[in-house]
Amino acid sequence: MSLPKVAVVGVHGHGGSHLRAVADLEEKGLARLSAVVDPREPDDAPASWFASLGDLLSADADALPDVVVLSTPIHTHLPLARAAMEAGIDVLLEKPTSASLAEHAELVAVAERTGRLCQVGFQTFGSHALPAVADMIARGEVGQVTGIGAVGTWVRTAAYWARSPWAGRRRMGGRAVVDGVVTNPLAHAVATALWVGGARASTDVAYVNTDLWRANAIEADDTSSLRAVGTDGTRYGFGLTLCAAQRTPARVIVQGTAGEIELEYEHDLVRLRTGRVVAEKQYGRTGLLENLLVARSAAGSGERLLCDVRDTGAFMQVLEAVRTAADPAPIGDAFVDWVDADDARHPVVHDVAEWCERAAREQRTFTELGAPWTGRS
Repeated sequence: MSLPKVAVVGVHGHGGSHLRAVADLEEKGLARLSAVVDPREPDDAPASWFASLGDLLSADADALPDVVVLSTPIHTHLPLARAAMEAGIDVLLEKPTSASLAEHAELVAVAERTGRLCQVGFQTFGSHALPAVADMIARGEVGQVTGIGAVGTWVRTAAYWARSPWAGRRRMGGRAVVDGVVTNPLAHAVATALWVGGARASTDVAYVNTDLWRANAIEADDTSSLRAVGTDGTRYGFGLTLCAAQRTPARVIVQGTAGEIELEYEHDLVRLRTGRVVAEKQYGRTGLLENLLVARSAAGSGERLLCDVRDTGAFMQVLEAVRTAADPAPIGDAFVDWVDADDARHPVVHDVAEWCERAAREQRTFTELGAPWTGRS
C-alpha cells in the first residue's frame, strides 16, 4: 500500500514545525511529503514546490496530496481549506480556525458537504493530560467546580510584530484578521480551558465579556482579560499578555470546592492539590497530523479527530467577541517599561502577571478588578 501523500502549505516560520512533523511520520512509515507550497521558493525544497495551492490543485492528478497542512495567515484559512476539501483532500488547518464565527460555520458546512476531514491545529487537544483532567473533575477530585481559568504571561518582541504584514492586525484589506493575544499566540489557553470545561460547540457558550488592551503600537490586543460563561453555567476567566517581564508556562486552572487542578498545557503537566493530596504527573501527547492520518485510514472504525473543526465552535465564540469588540485601548506610558533594543525591544506592563492571575482565578476583567492602567484603581 502506498503511503499517504502530505503537502505543507506555508513552509516559512511556523510551517517548519509541520515539515518536521511530516519527516517524523516518514521515519515511522506513516506518510510522505509530496509537495511544499509557498509564494517564496524555499532553499533546498524537500519536495516538489508550488507557488500557490491553486497551482498544486491544478497540477497532474498524480501530484495531488491526500492531506494538506495549512500553515498560512488567519484570513486565508477559509478559502484555502475550502479549496482543498472541495478537491477531495483532507485538511490539517492551523489555529485559529478562521477569522470569524461565520467563516467557521462555512468551514463546517464544507466539511459536511464534501465528507472530508478537517482537523484544527490546537495541539493541546492531542494531550493525554486533557482527558485525565476531565476524569478528575468527573470523579469529584476537587469537589464542585467553581470556575475555570487560564493564565498566559508571555513576551513578544518587535521582531514578532514585524514578522508579516498581517501581524498584530485586526483587519486587512476589508477582511478580518484578529491577530491578537487571545486569538493567536495564547489561543491554546482559551481553547484548552473551554475543552476542560466541556465547551466544544458555539452553542456551549452563553456570552463573553472582553477587556482588550495594548502596549505595542498595533491594532490588535496584546494584554487582555475575558470572562465567558457556558450555557451550563460554568464560569471561565482569562488573563493573557504578551507584555510580561518574563515568559512563564501558560496554565489552565480548575478551581473547586475541595481543591484545584493546574494544567501546564505546553508541557502536558498536571498538578492536583486538595486537602488530602498534592500530586504531579506528566502525560504524553498524540500528534494531530498522525491522528488525522489514522482517522483517514480507519474508515468507520470509530477513530475520531482529536480537534475536529466542529469542536472549535466554543473557541470561535470567544474569537467573535474579540473581533466585534471595540478596538483595544492603549495602556498609558506610565504603566509600561520598554526594555532591550532593536528587534528585541518589547514592553513590560507593570505587575501584569499578578493581574492576569487574578483575572483567571476570579473570572473578572482587568477593569472590574481595578488594574491601574484601566483608570479604575
